[in-house]
This record gives sequence, C-alpha cells and structure tokens, in this order.
Amino acid sequence: MLAKVSSCALIGLEGTIVEVEADISAGLPSFTIVGLPDTAIQEARERVRVAIRNSGFTFPVKRIVANLAPADFKKAGPAYDLSIALAILISSEQLKADTSQTLFLGELSLDGSLRHTSGILPMVALAYQKGYTNIIVPACDAREASLVEGASILPFTTLKEITEYLQGDRAAPKLSEFKEELKGTPPANYVDLAYIKGQENVKRALEVAAAGGHNMVMTGPPGSGKTMLARALVSILPTMTSAEALEVTKLYSIAGLLPPNIPLIHSRPLRAPHYTISSAGLVGGGTFPKPGEISLSHRGVLFLDELPEFGHSLLELLRQPLEDKTVTISRAQGSVSFPANFMLVGAMNPCPCGFYGDNVKRCTCPPGLVTRYQRRISGPFLDRVDIVIDVPRIEYEKLSSDRLGESSEIVSRRVENCRNIQLERFAKYKILSNAEMTPAEIRQFCTMEDTAQNLLRSATKQLFLSARAYHRILKLSRTIADLENNDIIKAHHLAEAIQYRPRWQV
Repeated sequence: MLAKVSSCALIGLEGTIVEVEADISAGLPSFTIVGLPDTAIQEARERVRVAIRNSGFTFPVKRIVANLAPADFKKAGPAYDLSIALAILISSEQLKADTSQTLFLGELSLDGSLRHTSGILPMVALAYQKGYTNIIVPACDAREASLVEGASILPFTTLKEITEYLQGDRAAPKLSEFKEELKGTPPANYVDLAYIKGQENVKRALEVAAAGGHNMVMTGPPGSGKTMLARALVSILPTMTSAEALEVTKLYSIAGLLPPNIPLIHSRPLRAPHYTISSAGLVGGGTFPKPGEISLSHRGVLFLDELPEFGHSLLELLRQPLEDKTVTISRAQGSVSFPANFMLVGAMNPCPCGFYGDNVKRCTCPPGLVTRYQRRISGPFLDRVDIVIDVPRIEYEKLSSDRLGESSEIVSRRVENCRNIQLERFAKYKILSNAEMTPAEIRQFCTMEDTAQNLLRSATKQLFLSARAYHRILKLSRTIADLENNDIIKAHHLAEAIQYRPRWQV
C-alpha cells in the first residue's frame, strides 16, 4: 500500500513542501530512502525503526521504500523522521488516518519522543501559506511555531500521542499553555554609556551612527575603550519592529541558534567574530548553505575588533553585502540569498604597536610598517564606512572621576525619535533609515542651504571625494539634521559629517 505524508524542507530562508511517500511490498527485508537524502536522513532508517517499535507498533519485515519528493534538490537534516515513520505506519495499515491537510515536522528519538528541529518558524510559515489545516510540531518548538499568526499548531511530545490523535483517540492539544510563556527576550547585559569615562566625541559619533544606521570605524591606542564603546552601541539602538524581530528570529532558527526558552528575539543582535574566522563563517556557506556572521547580525551590529587582522580577502567580501544589504551564496545546485542589513563597527590600532600619534607613549614602528598596516584597509572598503573617528587615550582625571556621563536610556530616546522621523519620511519606500537611501532618495530628501552647498563643493575638490563618499556624506548630514529636527541640511550639519571622513591615507 502506498502512503503519502507532507513535510517541509528549507532552501535558504525559504521553504518548500516535501511529500514523503512510503511503499511496502513483498521481498527481502530492506529499508531504502530515495530522493537525494543526506547522511542525516539515511541514518533516519535506524531512528525510525527503533522509534516505531518503542512506540508500541511493529516495524514491517518487508521491502520498504521511502521517497522524498520532489527529488531534484538535496534534502538535509532530521526533520523528516516523523513523516517517514507515519508514512510507514499508514502503508503497513497499522494506522488509518487522513493526513492530506496536515504537515508534520520533527526529529524522533529512539524512544519515540519528538526532539527540537531547527528552522521551525520559516517552515510553519510556508505551511500556513500553502493552506495546511493543521501543522504538527514537537512540543518544545510550540512557542516558536506559534509566532505564525493564524496557523493551526498542534504540539506533541511523542509519536504515540500523534497516532492516537490521528485515529481520534486523543483530543487536539491546546496551544494556549505554550503561548502563556511567550515573552520577549530579556534585556541583554549591554554596556551603558554612562559608565564610559570621557570620549564625548566618540559617544556623539555613536549616537549619529545609531540614529541613521551608519557604518563606523574607531581607531586609537590599546586600552582607550574602543571595544567597550562598540558594545555600548547596541544599548542605544531603537527597538526592533515586529517585522524585524521575525526576520532575525527566522535566521537564528535556521542556524539552530535560537534559545529554546526565547521564541522571539526582540533585542538587536551583536556579533563579534574573531579575526581567525573563515570566509564561510563570515559570509555563510557549507554544502547546505547556512547564514554566516553577517546575516546573524541582520538588523543589528557586526563588530570587527582588530580590523586589519581580518585580512584583505575577508574585508573585501564585506563590500557587496554593505551595498546590497543581502548576501548570495552560489552552489552547483543553485543559489541561496540571506538578508544582511547590518551596521558595521570596526576597531583598530593606528599601527602594529598601537601608539602611532599617541601624545604620551612613543610609537616604535618604522614609517613604512605603519603605512603597510593601514593599507590593509582598502580605499573601496573605507568608502563604504560613513564614520571614521579617533579614540584618544583617557586622562587620569576623567578615569578617576565619580561623575557619570549621559546614560544609554537618554541617548536611546533621541535615537528613537530620529528613527521615527525617518520611518515617517520613508513610509512609501522599502527602507527604514537614512543609511539605506539610494541616489533617488538623496536627491529628494537631502535639501541643503546655500552655505552647505558651497562647503560640500569645496570638500569634494580638496578631499578628492568619490561619488560614493559624496553620497555618504549627504546621508550622514541628513541624520545629523534629523537629530536636531531640521528639514534643511545646514552648514554645521555638513561640517560634522565631513569631519568623520578618514584623516589618514590608505
């Protein structure tokens, strides 16, 4: 008898319905899975065999063929265990049920219980779009699945419970008991700006960067607070919208990094990879492409400490995502795209010893070595950075002072107001911040007074600004003007934006 049960596969962020077919016929006992399965699915034969026996059923001692259709793309992961087991039970006539409008997701343990499965959120969203009446998921993933509003989610803990429900011997489980615990991410323990002594000019640059979503690089001697300042940036970023939170949660669900007790990520992510990271770890990749660090920092911050140590090739890989806000990974079987709309924050020393330009400790690096070190950051890469700022050594008087600075809470309110202005301005466009403006939006919204135009003309000629740098200065000026709630970009807004251009030649 042929049996068919529906499941789902993930290709990048998108899902596709997979029909699991099982046929049992006379012949030598065997169990074959076809349809381009990976090793994890091939191993499902033993998991399914033992799980069926431990759930009180009999595993057929016949010729069994399970097919995962369509067979034109590789299937990966253990999410098909439940569907394969149910298809075998239906085909062997141990279970009589109509599963045509139900989709099944879950990995089986040897005792027949359901385990956590990565990527539940995007798969449930697809099933709901395709019109499935019921979607059966592991109980441990119920809260994540419940984020898809309107979908009929049925959480179960064992294969036995599912078979009893399908035969009408058990009532449908209530999702309300799982929804009661659906709360946002607890506030992360980020650094508060109030406890960072001095560096008022850098704090101002952080506020401007957060208000407009601009990229930023900090340079200064060791111990001047660059890393702490970068980590404090997340504490002043605006709260994510519900749409942004779902985007980020989907990415972490696919990557298998979504904490089981946090179904929805509310806090903006902060990713800080080490400079020994591989290109696949940074951009994403693998035989079955998974999101890399730049996608995991989507709608948040990607912090690259010791920026020149990342190497030329790794930094050049960032150029396209910084412009397009997406990353495409191509493989022989096709291409996969992941969103990568993040704020880049880099921190670096001005030279290998770290004290070039310091007014206290003398630099011991030869001039040629300093030049080679700084040239590890290419001109085209810096062109994509809006703010480059020096972080000087902190004096003892400021370090020992008991006076606290402005708190992150106060700064975040100004940032939130500035972002609200931008959301209202770009309501008809598919962008959320000034940093995402294209030349068309720049032409429409970056209106300057005459004095500012003259200043920009002089700066373009004297600093040899590229067209990209010209547009980035305008976008940064627009943000600075928004912080003052001005519709017109004035000369002092433009002057502040220009001063954030790099002062050293690369």
